[in-house]
Amino acid sequence: MRRSILLLAIIPLFIGCVKKQEKMQTFSLEDVKLQPSPFLNAQKVDHKYLLELDIDRLLAPYFKEAGLEPVKDNYTNWENTGLDGHIGGHYLSALSMMYASTGNQELLNRVNYFVTQLKKCQDANGDGYLSGVPDGKRIWNEISDGKIEAGSFSLNKGWVPLYNIHKIFAGLRDAYEFAHNQEALNMLIKLSDWFMSITDHLSDEQLQQMLISEHGGMNEVFVDVAELSGDNKYLVFAKRFSDYSILNPLIDKNINLVGMHANTQIPKVIGFKRYADAAHDTTWNAASEYFWDKVINDMTISIGGNSVREHFHSPDDYSSMIKSEQGPETCNTYNMLRLSKMLFLSENDNKFMDYYERALYNHILSTQHPETGGFVYFTPMRPQHYRVYSQVHTSFWCCVGSGLENHTKYGEMIYTHTSDELFVNLFIPSQLSWKENGVVLLQETQFPYSDEINFVIQKAAKSFNLNIRIPAWLGDKSPEVIINGETAQTKKLNGYLQLQKKEWQEGDLVSVKMPMHTTIEYLPDNSNYASVSYGPIVLGSKTDTTDLDGLYADDSRMGHIAKGEMRPLEEAPAILADNRDFSDKIHPIENKPLHFWIDLKDNERLELQPFYEVHDARYMVYWPVYTKAELESEMEKLRIEEEAALALERQTIDKVAPGEQQPESDHFFKGEKTNSGIHQERFWRDATGWFSYILNDKKAEAKTLRIEYFGGDTGRKFRIELNGNLLAKVHLEGGKDGFYFVDYPLEDIKDKIKTGKIELKFVAEPGSVAGGIYGVRLMK
Repeated sequence: MRRSILLLAIIPLFIGCVKKQEKMQTFSLEDVKLQPSPFLNAQKVDHKYLLELDIDRLLAPYFKEAGLEPVKDNYTNWENTGLDGHIGGHYLSALSMMYASTGNQELLNRVNYFVTQLKKCQDANGDGYLSGVPDGKRIWNEISDGKIEAGSFSLNKGWVPLYNIHKIFAGLRDAYEFAHNQEALNMLIKLSDWFMSITDHLSDEQLQQMLISEHGGMNEVFVDVAELSGDNKYLVFAKRFSDYSILNPLIDKNINLVGMHANTQIPKVIGFKRYADAAHDTTWNAASEYFWDKVINDMTISIGGNSVREHFHSPDDYSSMIKSEQGPETCNTYNMLRLSKMLFLSENDNKFMDYYERALYNHILSTQHPETGGFVYFTPMRPQHYRVYSQVHTSFWCCVGSGLENHTKYGEMIYTHTSDELFVNLFIPSQLSWKENGVVLLQETQFPYSDEINFVIQKAAKSFNLNIRIPAWLGDKSPEVIINGETAQTKKLNGYLQLQKKEWQEGDLVSVKMPMHTTIEYLPDNSNYASVSYGPIVLGSKTDTTDLDGLYADDSRMGHIAKGEMRPLEEAPAILADNRDFSDKIHPIENKPLHFWIDLKDNERLELQPFYEVHDARYMVYWPVYTKAELESEMEKLRIEEEAALALERQTIDKVAPGEQQPESDHFFKGEKTNSGIHQERFWRDATGWFSYILNDKKAEAKTLRIEYFGGDTGRKFRIELNGNLLAKVHLEGGKDGFYFVDYPLEDIKDKIKTGKIELKFVAEPGSVAGGIYGVRLMK
């Protein structure tokens, strides 16, 4: 991806950078109306999904936390197992932005109802407090008293309460900004004052301790409150409430992101950038851009997504991306788009828009089912695997929350402007109303199914320059521009074609051709896996529609993971080529734009199409590429590796990755005096107290508990208990090489654990340590 995104297509012909003249500005969502396209369809389907949700069930956690009787009970899934209320904040944001984009009155009515009901809860609390965080008042009172127990995904025994409460901060902000609800702003300021009242007296060290726990964009939202209220105290607090353990290494340009939980870090950096803009802090701005460059260059694949199992992987080894059923997380890309937007507006560098376009088409658009509206959490890159879609009343993951928002705001970056310059950044059919200048412009196109984009001037009360982005995917090709049937004179300026026709007339027609071509893009670690793109569009292929277990998610905690059979990698469709450029094996299908045949080994072929069109199926995005000389040996090596790995998966009933946020949360992690970390790019957990998980054994098939250790851990004594029964006393004596596992038979206590739920507990002996534990498997 680094080649296609980071290369600038055009070197400016002369100095005169827009950012030296005027800061680029966005248009309001209400000023941009989508025209028929996949994006308009996604917007409509999301609109329907929003209206199907039961607003009173989403409000229930707030009523309960305020001591009021809710109209209806909570939804299930993450909404009644510890993250209660987080979807409510996302929902208020999504309603507000969808109203701004569509003008639909029913959406506005819902915004106003939601805010009115939330005000009842805030008034009942009496001090400005408002959230659905379960047991929140205890948590916040303890924090106010200086008692802070923070883990990466816990705070005072709550499941990321800061991350949770951030969603209602953001929801109130968006209800004011996009739906113009004045009461929402009043409530946001009261909520901010409450939060500062319980934390302002804490030391900087105590605040930093709090920020060990995932906290979303709390620093960002306090900058927003400062700007909306005009009170600088919130800006000062935003600076204090920023995680310096991440900020300082970014400032020093010396950070190792490998192993970090991706969507914990990206919102922090959005906050750094937000503060940089408000305080005109060039140091924080540079740190934000450095982070963006690291993630894009080192962690990002062709669709614009990043992370495996929610964590940043090694830039030198993408094998986990190919092997795992838990590929890029939608929330990460949602936030990388937000950061890209902010950086583009201040830096006016087209590398940000090149990424924005790539991620919007290929990841965000693909994560919504085009008919049901269901949202995707993980997008596996494992060959011949599949995605899982949410259902309206069963699924309330983080990526449902960000998914509700993703498809409301497609109009935010199609156009930007200065006082007399209009910039076209994305080629999406739409109508723009530039009210300040009395301009109405219609963009008509079938892009990306056609390379022609037409702009019709429907109204032009004032003169302006029209600037059309030159995307990096054009390579060495040049756009063609015709105005009213005649070839236009253009300038290339800062990555744009500038049309300097000042006096536009009603009916003027600007036609632009953006010649697309096929590109082959290998994973950034230079392995033998490659994806295929046409222009900015990543192409995928449906392989079959069998064994799609859990395609539409139920309300189980792990229902977002595609748990169906993983097909052996050596059986995946592969490409046989003499060199790394196999574009000669890709052939357009006549009368079927953006569809191609791809020639595979053994004279087979599959149809390629835009990945965002691929749904309800197993698929290929990354293709293994072999030469004739390496085919046989590489396939045999894969076969041996896969045979062992898939046999283990078939034996596994349930598993936990200790130290990883979501696997631990999904298994109801609890603990006291416990720590987690990373060693040799492996996650671990230990404790001088104890920690526990709830394992699932629905059919009572468990025969063995497999625990993975590290051979260098010595002198550690602890007990392993199942449902309160002693399974084993463990003494780690060290002296082993690398990682190893021990199997503990369950025969002697099987009659004591006959239940679908098994509590697994690791308890340290007095003065010793339980763990480190690197892996847990319950096996048949």
